[in-house]
Amino acid sequence: MNKQIPDLDAAKQELADEYQKLEDKQKILRSKVFKSLYDSLKSVDDSHKAEFGREINKLKQEYLKKFESDQNHLAIEKRPIDLTAPFDDNIQNEDRPGLFSAVDGSLHPITQELNRISEIFSNMGFEVAESRTLDNEFNMFKALNFPDDHPAKDEYDSFVTEEGLIPPAHTSTMQHRILANSKPPIRTIVPGRVFRNEDTDATHEHTFYQVEGIYVDEGTSLADMIGTIKTFLETYFSEAIDYKTQPAYFPFVEPGLEFLIKTPASLKSNLRSEWMEIIGCGMIHPNVLKMAKIDPSKYSGFAWGFGVDRLLMLKYGIEDVRHFHSGRLKFLKEF
Repeated sequence: MNKQIPDLDAAKQELADEYQKLEDKQKILRSKVFKSLYDSLKSVDDSHKAEFGREINKLKQEYLKKFESDQNHLAIEKRPIDLTAPFDDNIQNEDRPGLFSAVDGSLHPITQELNRISEIFSNMGFEVAESRTLDNEFNMFKALNFPDDHPAKDEYDSFVTEEGLIPPAHTSTMQHRILANSKPPIRTIVPGRVFRNEDTDATHEHTFYQVEGIYVDEGTSLADMIGTIKTFLETYFSEAIDYKTQPAYFPFVEPGLEFLIKTPASLKSNLRSEWMEIIGCGMIHPNVLKMAKIDPSKYSGFAWGFGVDRLLMLKYGIEDVRHFHSGRLKFLKEF
C-alpha cells in the first residue's frame, strides 16, 4: 500500500495565518501544525521520509529566523529614549548632528585646563592631591577657622545632605587633611569640583571647578606667595602680566588678599584696561596651622584658590559659564 505525503503547502498557509494572529510570535515554534507535520512522518513512505523531514525542519528554521528578525525590528522601534542626547531623540538618524567618534574623542575643555594647570604647578615642585565631592562640617568650617555664626554655615549658602554631609563649597576643605598628614615643607595643589547653593546665570553656576594651593615652610612670606602666583599666571598666559593686590577677608588666612591682573593681550576679551580679581589668597592663619599640629612660631605658609571655569571664560571669550555643563556638541567641538 502506497503511503501519501501530507500537503506541505496547506501547512505553510495555515502557519502563515496563525503567525499573523499571534501576539507572542515565539509560540509559532510550538504550533499544532508543526506537531501534526512531525506526527505525519510515520505515515510517509520510507523513500520520502528523510526528504519530508528535512522540509519540515527547514520550515521551522524559517519561522525561527522570522521571529528573531521581527524581534530585532521591534527592539529598534521600542528603543529606550536617551534623555541625555544633545538632539531631539525623535528625528531620523540622517538628520542628527555628527557625534564625537568613540575612537577619536576629546577631553572636556575643563579637563584639558585642569591638566595644564596641574602640569604647570608640578613643574614648579607642587604635588597634586584629589578633592572630594562630599565632606563633613569639621573640614568645611571648623578646621578652617570659620566662626560658628559665619553666614557660609547657613543652608541658604551651602548644600547639606540628609546625612549631614556637605558637598564642598570650596576646595579648601582638603587643606586640613593635607596639613595634618604632611610634614613641612608642604607644596600641594588641589583641583576639584565645588558646589554653591545659588541661582544660575551667565556668570554664576551652582557647580564649578576650583584649584586650591597650599605652601608651608620656614620663613615663608607674602613675597613668596605673590611670586608663586605671578609665576603661575605668566606661565599660564605665556606672557608678562601686570598685577596688584588688595585686602580681603577669608577666615583661614591672615592677612587675606585678592590678586588682580590687567587682562593679558592673549585673552579674547575687550577688557584690556580693566583690573580683574582672579585669585583669593593669603597667609595661612595660625589657628589653621595649630589645628593640624604645625607650630606657627616655626612655620608659616600661604594658600590661594581660583575658579577654573572663570579662567577659561577669560581665556577664550566665553560669554556664558553654563556652556561648560550644557553638553552642547557645537560648543564642545570648539576645543
